[in-house]
Amino acid sequence: MASISVALAVPRPPLSRLAARFPPCDMRAVRVWRIRCRAEHSSQDDPEPPLEPSLWGIPTSTWSAGLGALGFLETGYLTYLKFSGAEAFCPVGGASCSDVLNSDYSSVFGLPLPLFGMLAYGSVALLSLQQSGKNLLSGLGDTDARFILLATTTSMATASAYFLYILSTKFAGTTCSYCLFSAVLSFSLFFITLKEIGMEEIRNVVGLQLVIAGVVVTALTNTYSMGNSQLSGLNDLTLEPYETEITSQSSPMALSLAKHLRSIGAKMYGAFWCSHCNEQKQMFGREATKILNYVECFPDGAGKGKKMALQCAAAGLEGFPTWVIKDKILSGEQNFEALAEASGYVAEDFRPS
Repeated sequence: MASISVALAVPRPPLSRLAARFPPCDMRAVRVWRIRCRAEHSSQDDPEPPLEPSLWGIPTSTWSAGLGALGFLETGYLTYLKFSGAEAFCPVGGASCSDVLNSDYSSVFGLPLPLFGMLAYGSVALLSLQQSGKNLLSGLGDTDARFILLATTTSMATASAYFLYILSTKFAGTTCSYCLFSAVLSFSLFFITLKEIGMEEIRNVVGLQLVIAGVVVTALTNTYSMGNSQLSGLNDLTLEPYETEITSQSSPMALSLAKHLRSIGAKMYGAFWCSHCNEQKQMFGREATKILNYVECFPDGAGKGKKMALQCAAAGLEGFPTWVIKDKILSGEQNFEALAEASGYVAEDFRPS
């Protein structure tokens, strides 16, 4: 108790001396210090998320979504033309572009090839929007979306390379603007996807990419081989020649164009069993068809034991009808405008009698 009494009896300095030793606290400085401390603490504990890969300042997911939407519109237009039977507008290539789009290679497994392209481009656009944070596909994680996107663009680039090979070998000298545009889109999407994923991760899945490419090439080769084998099976049949009646009447335009084509030595190669050849004749009409320089390639019939006419075999025809106009080869049914342009025909002022 004595010690406690002594402690309490110790004199204390006045409040003025304490105030001099400890100046009043500046609350603004305290607040600034607290904010700075919290900012430094959060920057150390919560690292910033990695930046999204970009190309020319634009995120790669945005590039992929835009290019995928563009390809979806192109293939959607071509799919509509396939199902409606309408002719495609070819700004470059003209009739040769239509020949490619209507050839045997324009279908896969019995379905129009543009339909598969429309599904692929639509998937790329949807997955790219998912990666950009739109969350359109609930339950699909970012890793799964990137994997599906890589597999899709790999198959698209492989298919485009395959069809470019077909275009250069089976349709040499032919221009198909839609085919080339689609190939550019496919390769662009493939390389953008590689940039987005990164080479470190690509090394881990390059084997899977090779497997996907092999499956695509094998599937396309098999479907076209099956189609060719079915066509070759027709050689076991025998078809006797017959004539199809032309019921339409020739217009003055058709008569004048037929005379012009004959005067310049233009020839139309066809076959009696060819429906497109008969439709071409119906377009000219009964009178004009007799004026045309038409070459029947199977005058003795078609099938087993029947041979193509030597004149047609020497021309190296790949289908019917085929027009040869001034060293130009037009495959498939042609309209008056295409024939007039190829032959240099200029329409006159007709006055029917």
